[in-house]
Amino acid sequence: MNSGKQPMSLFADVEAGHLAQAQPLAARMRPRTLAEFVGQQHFLGEGKLLQRLLKADRLGSVIFYGPPGTGKTTLAQLLAHESRRRFRELSAVTSGIKDLRVMLDDARNELASGGRKTLLFVDEIHRFNKTQQDALLPDVENGIVTLVGATTSNPCFAINSALVSRSQIFQFENHTAEDIKALLNRAVSDRERGLGKYDVQLQDDATQFLAEVCDGDARRALTALEIGVLSSDERPVVFTRELAEESVQRKSVDYDRTGDAHYDVASALIKSIRGSDPDAAVYWLAVMLEAGEDVRFVCRRLVILASEDVGNADPQALAIAVSAMQACEFVGLPECQWTLAQAVTYLACAPKSNAATQAISAARQDIRSGRIVPVPRHLRDSHYAGAEAFGHGEGYQYAHDAEDGVVTQEYLGVDREYYHPVERGFEEDLRHRLLAIRAKLRGDAADS
Repeated sequence: MNSGKQPMSLFADVEAGHLAQAQPLAARMRPRTLAEFVGQQHFLGEGKLLQRLLKADRLGSVIFYGPPGTGKTTLAQLLAHESRRRFRELSAVTSGIKDLRVMLDDARNELASGGRKTLLFVDEIHRFNKTQQDALLPDVENGIVTLVGATTSNPCFAINSALVSRSQIFQFENHTAEDIKALLNRAVSDRERGLGKYDVQLQDDATQFLAEVCDGDARRALTALEIGVLSSDERPVVFTRELAEESVQRKSVDYDRTGDAHYDVASALIKSIRGSDPDAAVYWLAVMLEAGEDVRFVCRRLVILASEDVGNADPQALAIAVSAMQACEFVGLPECQWTLAQAVTYLACAPKSNAATQAISAARQDIRSGRIVPVPRHLRDSHYAGAEAFGHGEGYQYAHDAEDGVVTQEYLGVDREYYHPVERGFEEDLRHRLLAIRAKLRGDAADS
């Protein structure tokens, strides 16, 4: 009997080996244990939340949120192994409600018969519609399945709030350059799953190039390495930077004009300008242009920023932004990129003040909270018949009659100050002038 089974086992092992070799390098090099997993130490490192959940055997439903190539699928498989659960996988792109219900029924039957719990990995979970996401809720709540959902979209916007509230969210970050280097070196030295049998001499500048150009995407880096090695006729393979450059594919810009990237990159652009970093600002502008962002959207954001963040520290900033908006409308792409670059770098280098922004915000907050001030009688309209009988305009002093254009007079009726110029740029001049103006308005002769 045993002799009859031996050939079948041998053939199965050979077939498994062939299938493994048919897999791309990135798939073959997937870590088999958590100890081999590279990156995401902010939640997977020793003492971090995910490690604690595993040690306490309290792994509930989780959502993995982050860019491609950062290990979401791999970590889900490792979690199933570490928690001794069955691993089952669905793709929200190709699976419907029927497939989901079959999977949930199977998990329920397995548990009822005394079997293991099931970890259900749903890739691209944001692609499930509301009905499909709702179908997960009862079994998630009752612990029938441990749900691991993977998404590249912000779950707070893309996934039902009921499902989000029942899950721990772990945000994946792109691999660091050092992470990528470690994975590449592991791949060239591993004879079983990697490229060790090809005797690859991976040069430092090639490693550095791949680590940088792949933008934290481990799958892309390993794919470039494999293409370079397999397409080379030399043995041993001297993997140079030139070979790396020829093997790597140009990465498409991860940018959905209706998704997270749209808002994240726009936020990075505005914050870089606000932070006075023209180099970062130009980079984020380039990302938006390469991704096909609507130029009108960029222009609107720059006009808003010119008032919100530069303000009177450089009054010319608003004129520059408005002129750029008009020029872009008139010229269009690709030439208007130069106009946008000029506006972005000017705004980034301009002195900054949000004093005007804070002034209008504070004044409106007073009005919303009921601190409403009636218009003083001497400021009310006096240009209609009968106004004199009400005393409207009585005692009003015409400012142009004063030598310096300022008279001692109340314009608000209460002692409130909203505008506080900063000591930067042109607003520093305004600040000193305003101190004198306010002193005269109050009738403080000594200070004026």
